[in-house]
Amino acid sequence: MPIAVFLMGPTAVGKSSVAGQLCKHLDAELISVDSGQVYRGMNIGTAKPDREFRQRVPHHLIDIRDITESYSAAEFRDDALSLIGSVLARGRTPLLVGGTMFYFSVLENGISRLPGADPAVRSEIERIGRERGLEYLHQQLAEADPVSAEKIRIHDAQRLKRALEIFMISGRSPSSLMAESRPQGMQIQYQKIALFRPRPILHERIKERFLEMIEKGLVREVETLTKTLDTPEIPPSMRSVGYRQVIDYLNGRSTNAEMIEKGMAATRQLAKRQLTWLRNQSGVAWVNAENRNPERAIAGYLKSLNGAADGTGARAIGDKSSAA
Repeated sequence: MPIAVFLMGPTAVGKSSVAGQLCKHLDAELISVDSGQVYRGMNIGTAKPDREFRQRVPHHLIDIRDITESYSAAEFRDDALSLIGSVLARGRTPLLVGGTMFYFSVLENGISRLPGADPAVRSEIERIGRERGLEYLHQQLAEADPVSAEKIRIHDAQRLKRALEIFMISGRSPSSLMAESRPQGMQIQYQKIALFRPRPILHERIKERFLEMIEKGLVREVETLTKTLDTPEIPPSMRSVGYRQVIDYLNGRSTNAEMIEKGMAATRQLAKRQLTWLRNQSGVAWVNAENRNPERAIAGYLKSLNGAADGTGARAIGDKSSAA
């Protein structure tokens, strides 16, 4: 069965650097698994690989949409499966690198074709939310679909409202729709690698990287992008961590110091969510990115699996206790 490699991990853990070094050991092409890097112009805030690196190592799914265009998880899955097939046909290893965990999930497990958005239904949900609050909406979801309510935090407004929208449109719980048979892709064995660093070190790296983004011109990047918009409404592509805090600053809703502090705090929260998701996955081999030459450990691990019956058991290439 053909093999594709997932290189996952929280934001700022060093996935791109390790991926670049790993390509020296594997004849690989990189497929970006990042919902922000698909957008042209969103360079600094998404830590997009520079052109020199992208010329040296083949990359895919970077700069394929304008910021006003949508790009769904279903589209990612279709594109990624097509690219995996092409890379394998060239006799190379598909190396999927990024931190958008939902993309990894839908690629491996498929995705249900849920009903599309309904402006009237969404407007009604928004009205109820304004009048009665997110706790009330979450309570309504819990009554309609306890499984989804268990997975969605009260203050995760976007997912909460979408789940209620699905229920109101279809009359069925989102969890039951998701559990139905999903479209199948090609038969591929995914080898899943997760990078981690001890929490204090990761938090320091998050701080340093966000400050570096500001120094490189993140505010100017966001300002330039917003000037290209035809309407004052900010597109979904720019509501991600970092961009959202800079937009608040540009609109006078925070000071520069507050913007930086909020940006770093939001990035730490993102990293926590990513690690929580990863710890709940099976068959993940954990690698401490603080170790010397982690790419060599990964390459050796992958070679040891060559010809193995399966790669489904969870493994720790290094100690993963500090990833908690």
